[in-house]
Amino acid sequence: MLSLPLPAHRKALRRRFSTDRYVALPGLLSSAGLATLATEARRLEADGVRRDFRMPCMADSPRHMTTLGGQRIAPMSPVIASLYEDRGLMRLLSSLLGEAVVAVHDPVERHVLNVMHRPGDTHGAHTDDYPLALVLFLESPPSPADGGQLEFHPARGDLAALDAPGARRAHHRPGDGYLLRSDRTPHRVTPLTRPGVRRTVLNFAYTTPGRQGVTTQSASLLYD
Repeated sequence: MLSLPLPAHRKALRRRFSTDRYVALPGLLSSAGLATLATEARRLEADGVRRDFRMPCMADSPRHMTTLGGQRIAPMSPVIASLYEDRGLMRLLSSLLGEAVVAVHDPVERHVLNVMHRPGDTHGAHTDDYPLALVLFLESPPSPADGGQLEFHPARGDLAALDAPGARRAHHRPGDGYLLRSDRTPHRVTPLTRPGVRRTVLNFAYTTPGRQGVTTQSASLLYD
């Protein structure tokens, strides 16, 4: 299901992640893995909940998308639950972070489905409760002009940094992944700009030993 980077390439990826708090992982999903997960996502989306609100604990930034939390995904999709704890994937993440990476205990936040499917859909400015977010793209807008880009600031931790010099944008394709130091890095997803464009991702949250507590209400408001 995964096409993991070769060990020889991981040192360079670790340096990039250490510097930018973000690293792209193009083609992280094999073609078969992408097909399997895309089928799972389409099935799970029927049980998703449409969200249209502003997040009070994240400067009232907007949330417009359909979501499904991990507490509902796990019993319905053993494939996703198993992939989340894949040993090879966990070793990769540990090598990129430079310390042990472990699964999040919180059943809501450990793996979630986010679907943006209407013009204006967006995941507004935020940071995460846990140190690492691994995002797997199952559907993606074909062009950066269509929206759905990750926007982040690699050198600041405040949400206002996303509108300041140094903020970056990244476009990803179906089958790609990226790793983000998501607790320290302000980030958001730019709005979709036209009808018929979709952005479907699985977001896997990971942490380090001894750090399991949530720090905000954002996940419960978005996925419960």
